[in-house]
Formats: sequence, structure tokens, C-alpha cells
Amino acid sequence: MIDHSADRAVFRQLADLLRNSIASGELGPGEPLPSELRLAQDYGISRTTVRQAIGQLRTEGLVTVDRPRGTFVRVPEAVQTVTLGRGERVGARMPTDAERRKHRLAEGVPVLVVTAADGAETVHPADRVQLARP
Repeated sequence: MIDHSADRAVFRQLADLLRNSIASGELGPGEPLPSELRLAQDYGISRTTVRQAIGQLRTEGLVTVDRPRGTFVRVPEAVQTVTLGRGERVGARMPTDAERRKHRLAEGVPVLVVTAADGAETVHPADRVQLARP
């Protein structure tokens, strides 16, 4: 439930509730979230506040917004294993716009940058890659 007198912002409280519904499986991958209007009515909050909560979840990569269809729980991508070579290092950062388009990354999803011993870099979507040592 939303506590309007709490120190935590109302949009963050709604984001927490929706995040918990996703984590518990109550809202599964590909399923729609209730409409902005429905959430606003159910929780007695403004649609602007609902949009802020959805924006937070979108930034976290938990939902996708498909206008005009609605907001959906993000469907996880297949995970690829990347085996690190001797001396390779890994770092994480947010992608450039070109990398986001190339890898079809949702907003808020970082990339992993693997740097080889010779300095060559490869970029991998962090939500679809598992790193392994040989």
C-alpha cells in the first residue's frame, strides 16, 4: 500500500510495489502492467506520479513501454557465455546511443567492456552475457 505520509517518495513506493510484483512472478515476462489510469485510481495518486514510477522501472530495465499499447514486463534475453582470455579485464559502463541501438538495449541496461592484453575492446550487453574464466 502507498503511505502518503512516509518519508519515501510516493512514486518510489509504487515502483517498489510493482518491482515486487515482477520479482514474485505475479507479473510475468511479457505481461502488461495495469494502465496508468488504473494505477492512479487504485492507489489514489496522480498519473504523473505513476509515470515517474514506470520511468524508474524502465531505467532499471524491468519494463518496456510500447506506446500506445502500454507498459510490459521485460522479457529476458537469452544469456551467452563469454570466456575471458588470459590477461583480459572487464569493466562496466552505460552504452553510447550507437551501442544501445546495435545491441537493442533497453534503457538502463549497461554494457560490459572486455579489454584484451593488446588493448582491443569488445562490448557486450550486460543483461545477456555471463562471463567465465577458462
